[in-house]
This record gives sequence, structure tokens and C-alpha cells, in this order.
Amino acid sequence: MSKPIMIVGGGPAGLAAAHALAAFGQPCILVEKEDRLGGAPILEGYAKLVPSGEWARDAIGGMVDRVEAAELIEVRTDTRVSTFTGDAGNFTAGLSNGDSVEVSAAILCTGFTHFDSVNKPEWGFGTYPDVVTTSQVEQMISSGNGVRCLSDGRKPKRVAILLCVGSRDRQIGREWCSKICCTVSANLAMEIREELPDCHVYIYYMDIRTFGLYETKYYWKSQEEFKVKYIKARIAEVTSDGEKLIVKGEDTLVKRPITIPFDLVVHAIGMDPNLDNKEISSVFGVDLEPNGFLDKADSYAATGLTNKTGVFVAGAANGPETIDDSIAQGKAAAMAALEQRQLAARLVG
Repeated sequence: MSKPIMIVGGGPAGLAAAHALAAFGQPCILVEKEDRLGGAPILEGYAKLVPSGEWARDAIGGMVDRVEAAELIEVRTDTRVSTFTGDAGNFTAGLSNGDSVEVSAAILCTGFTHFDSVNKPEWGFGTYPDVVTTSQVEQMISSGNGVRCLSDGRKPKRVAILLCVGSRDRQIGREWCSKICCTVSANLAMEIREELPDCHVYIYYMDIRTFGLYETKYYWKSQEEFKVKYIKARIAEVTSDGEKLIVKGEDTLVKRPITIPFDLVVHAIGMDPNLDNKEISSVFGVDLEPNGFLDKADSYAATGLTNKTGVFVAGAANGPETIDDSIAQGKAAAMAALEQRQLAARLVG
């Protein structure tokens, strides 16, 4: 029973799982398909994280440093798992580089894919350069260059953030709430106002879901301290008059049409299932839930169980998730894998 445990995915959940296992003296192999660790926060240049306010490069970068320095963690980047055979305690994983490794369990921390706003063409993305996504605004802020209009580099004087782009939209097959977009958008709105005090920021919403303790810290703070304006609306389209972007829709509180010009329009993009999930499901023999995320068993016995004994799941691989909760789930799945391993050892003994 000395075989390592394999973690697939080097984002927040995978980093947390690997570090937790190493802390308990358990060797593990961390497999990441990209050329470096860190997941979306590092690869996509996130700015300040919710709710800590730490820069992603520092917070998640610190997790990467700890994992890469750990003697019990073997990191394999630029690598995918192509085959996975055997039973709990005795799996063989075939890797894309031609190697194979013997492992006792696997923890799938394979994350998510950002919604592609091209699939919402009526809201202007791909047509007008100054219609951007929250990820692009995060990159602007984290790069140190500041929030700018992509068309000409000017500082915007009026910004619209459109919520639920790729979430809660049955017409495009995205019925789920992506959980964190409202809070991230409120946070970005405050960051824009902090950088550009003369810029007016509007958030268009169906409902606000700054869940739990985030209500005060983000929703109310953004309005009361940073003067961000919230409009409950249904957006019809985003067009241009040649100089400004025009957001057209209906104010659903007063039941009247509204048309407002903006310099920059931001899509608050949702969380889609990882594009690789069908392949991951096939390779590891785990089920997908109806929306295409990796399915998990009930969590009353242990966190992160799947339908396949010895294979666990954590983080946004099993649905929209915050970074903090992904880290917690990664640690919990690591403990569940260790518990299962110890139980098997007792039975053998």
C-alpha cells in the first residue's frame, strides 16, 4: 500500500489536495495538462481575489511554490492521463508522454471552462472591440496597465457590467447559476472606481446573488462607498452609434425601455464544464451530471466521492465554485482518499 495518489489538475483544488497529502507524508503525483501550475487564476491573469483581496499571483503563486518545493510531490506538466485501469488501491495510469504510473487513487481537480461570449452575439462581443469579458478586465488590472478601451487605449468614463452572460440562460443551454459572478463583478466595479474615480460604473442584473457574508462586503459596499449603480434589467442588445456602445433593454423595476451609451461593456462570463469532461469521464469511468460537470456522490460519508471507488473529485470540476471552496474541497478529497486507503490497509492486514 505504498503507491502514490494521483491528482489531475494543478489549479487551486489540485494544489490544495497535493499539499495536504504531502503534509501527511503521502507521496503523490500531480498531473497538469498546461505547461505550468496555478489553474485559471494564474494562467488567465486574475487580479485581486474574492474575498481575501490578495493578488492571485501572490496567493495562488504561493500555493504553487509550496507544491513545487515539496519532496513528496512529483509534478508532471504538459501531461494528460490517457488511460486509467485497475481498481481502488491498484490503478495504472497511462500518461500522454508514454509513461505509466502505479497509483492507489486519483483526485480529479480538472476545473472549468469560461463561457465563450461569442455564443451571446447579440450582446456585442466579437463585434465591437470595447465589449470585453470580466477575465479581460482582470488581466488589464493585474498587468498594471489599468482599465482601458481596447479600441484606442483611452480611459473609459462610463462602464457597463452585464451579469449572467452564459449563466441562467435556458435559450443557450446554460440554466445554472455560476455562483461567483455577482461578487466578482461587484469587486471589479469597485476596482474600476478606485482606479478611475470619475468613471461611472453600472451593473445590469436579473438578481444579485452575493451569497452569504459577501452581501455586505461587496453588494452594499460597492453602492454605498464606491457609488456603483445597479439596474435590474433585461438586456436586448448591445450596438454602437459609431462613437459609443449602446446598451438597450428594459428596466424591469419600472417596466420601461432604457438606452444608455457606454465606453466599455463588460460581460460577466459564467463557468462552463471543462471542455475535456467527456474524455475525462471516459478515461476514469466517472459519471457526468446533466449539465456536463463531473458528478459526485453524496457528501455525507466523505467529500469528493464519485461513482467509481478510488476516484475522487474536487473544486469547479463538479460545478461552479469559488476559489476558497475549491481549496477546501481539494483538502477534503485528499483526506477522503487517505481514509479509504487506510481502511483498505486494515482489511488487507
